[in-house]
Amino acid sequence: MQSHLGTVGLGLRREMLSEFCNAVPSPINFFEVAPENWMTLGGKYGKQFKQLTEQHTFYCHGLSLSIGSPAPLDVDFVRRIKTFLDEHQIQVYSEHLSYCSGLGHLYDLMPIPFTDDAVRYVVNRVKQVEDILERPLILENVSYYAALGAQLTELEFVKAVLDEANCRLLLDVNNIYVNSVNHQYDASAFLKAMPSERIAYLHIAGHYQQAEDLLIDTHGSEINSPVWQLLQECYAHHGVFPTLLERDFNLPETAKLINEIEQIHLFQDAALQAGSVEKRFAS
Repeated sequence: MQSHLGTVGLGLRREMLSEFCNAVPSPINFFEVAPENWMTLGGKYGKQFKQLTEQHTFYCHGLSLSIGSPAPLDVDFVRRIKTFLDEHQIQVYSEHLSYCSGLGHLYDLMPIPFTDDAVRYVVNRVKQVEDILERPLILENVSYYAALGAQLTELEFVKAVLDEANCRLLLDVNNIYVNSVNHQYDASAFLKAMPSERIAYLHIAGHYQQAEDLLIDTHGSEINSPVWQLLQECYAHHGVFPTLLERDFNLPETAKLINEIEQIHLFQDAALQAGSVEKRFAS
């Protein structure tokens, strides 16, 4: 069995439950779930999920908090999230730096306007959420396809929210690459400008190329070469962090997912070993 220095997780889907209740492949170090998809599960699925949370490390990555929504914060929803986290003893809870509701649910993740007012608005809501959850709220940089009314750059906006809310970052490497193509900026420069000290963990996923200058963030395909390259740059510049492989549909057999997870492990191990060599030379 190969020994790994880094930590790699997989997004858990309902169709994986029976397989993983029998055995979880050793390269998978943690699972991530959207709490909205699991909070109301009972019966067989609920028992299987409880079995896994009792035996393995879990992170939660939400879909419906809508931190930038113009509508009031759904306090009852946040309390239900806290109950779920407490029940399964999950400490890591992340959400998208976006919104998905207004007068009703939008069923998509919409970009928050990149303005100073929006920064202050989001920061206040982050503090509300953290007070209820009694946990940090980790925010993810999101993919977006238009920046209406922007007064700040995406980079300035993300960093301002993180700094003023004093919260941590779920750094999505694929989203950086997708946005860099769609909005014509330097992915490496954006990546390196992210605050290392605020990174909690990473996401990596596949995307769909609709046109030469238009990528769609789908989580429905294998990771491609430029995103792999950006992940290696991330480890080299920021250090090695827990990394989650996202695959939401077009699910292949587990062996193919494990191949990508193993590739992440290899990149993590190489970065950690390179860092050890640098420290030895420096000393």
